[in-house]
Amino acid sequence: MFLLLCILCLMAPAGYSQITDPPGPKGERGEAGPRGAPGPRGSRGPAGPVGPAGPAVICGRGLFDSINQDLETLKTSHAKLQLAINYDFVRSVGQKYFVSSKERDSFSRAVDFCSQRGLELALPQNEEENNILTQVFGEVDKMAWINVNNKKEEGNFESDLKNQPLTFTKWGEGQPDKSIRDTGCTMLSENAVWTVTSECFLNAYIICQI
Repeated sequence: MFLLLCILCLMAPAGYSQITDPPGPKGERGEAGPRGAPGPRGSRGPAGPVGPAGPAVICGRGLFDSINQDLETLKTSHAKLQLAINYDFVRSVGQKYFVSSKERDSFSRAVDFCSQRGLELALPQNEEENNILTQVFGEVDKMAWINVNNKKEEGNFESDLKNQPLTFTKWGEGQPDKSIRDTGCTMLSENAVWTVTSECFLNAYIICQI
């Protein structure tokens, strides 16, 4: 029997034993391996429930101000274009425009001409405006009517046609003419001074303002 056991031992593979020991303790966890390639994208899930309504948005004043400013700019551009088309003479000073077709007529006709077009007869409010009006003059007849009240009893030629006091004047020497007793119309001369004449029928340049 002992001989048989020895033979079986010799026939078994080297390092192999049929006698097993109980398992040892669990080893420490090894390091994580490299990250694998991403898997395919999954199918789209169902839509979620509708969320609650957000707060109401109120347009700020600045937005309306900006829109209004753009509209005013557009209107101004349109007005400039209309003036350039309709008149031979166009000059701007600040917010005011002086326009003329370079027509010449009586004082009353000058007032009517401007009024029929929604304008007023020109009235300079400062030295710059006063000088600009002289640019309408041609080689001859260098006089233009201006918007001064033509009735002496309504302010002695110191108010406009709406009977508002004048804030600027450029009277020539001895003007307004004290010898005029009733009606006198005011003209702007080529040297930018004002003169009152009783001859309101004279032809002088018509200049309107807007």
